[in-house]
Amino acid sequence: MPALNISTNVSLDGVDVSAIQSEFTAKLAKIIAGKTESDVMIVLRGSVSISLGGSQEEPAAFGELVSIAGLSPEVNKNLSAAIAEILETKLCIPKSRIFLRFYDSKASHLNF
Repeated sequence: MPALNISTNVSLDGVDVSAIQSEFTAKLAKIIAGKTESDVMIVLRGSVSISLGGSQEEPAAFGELVSIAGLSPEVNKNLSAAIAEILETKLCIPKSRIFLRFYDSKASHLNF
């Protein structure tokens, strides 16, 4: 299950967050082999205090994507481009002010 967690200093008031989450879901499922939209989790937080390059006023975002398998340098490159494109077009965050981390996690068996 890929899980994308995005924090931004941009206010999400009046923004159609559901549409943005749906777009992220579709892109991640398409790019990460073997994953479907029902496998994808998206967390989007706005109005978070972020300082990047000494500026707290300019729009910025920090994202972490964790996936159980499916990540590679080429996949991560494609994911970075897709995530940055969505953040730039939907929230006006310049690509130069987006920091992304990727984690390829091993599956574990949990007993609930």
